[in-house]
Amino acid sequence: QVQLVESGGGLVQTGGSLRLSCAVSTSIFSINVMGWYRQAPGTQRELVAHITHRGVTNYVDSVKGRFTISRDTDKNTVYLQMNSLKPEDTAVYYCAAMAIVGGKPASWGQGTQVTVSS
Repeated sequence: QVQLVESGGGLVQTGGSLRLSCAVSTSIFSINVMGWYRQAPGTQRELVAHITHRGVTNYVDSVKGRFTISRDTDKNTVYLQMNSLKPEDTAVYYCAAMAIVGGKPASWGQGTQVTVSS
């Protein structure tokens, strides 16, 4: 079973930056797709970014140009660099592992809170 542990959330002002980390219990290359989801209160969970085992990335339109998903294969860690943060980015952010692009996650992290003040 793949274990995922997020960290790096916090409180920032509008325009600020945060980097989220997802520690993975196995080699990232053994997982086809890693992604970051977010969920604000009263909303459905939304996929904001993913990266395939070959390094191909994709982003939801609302974060393009501001967020970057990356990985450190030596550390078995996936990152989400979030710049130019907006209040609407406020949510709990979850790391996830998927078998295919667009697939339902097979594993979830516990979530880390990101709050952007206006």
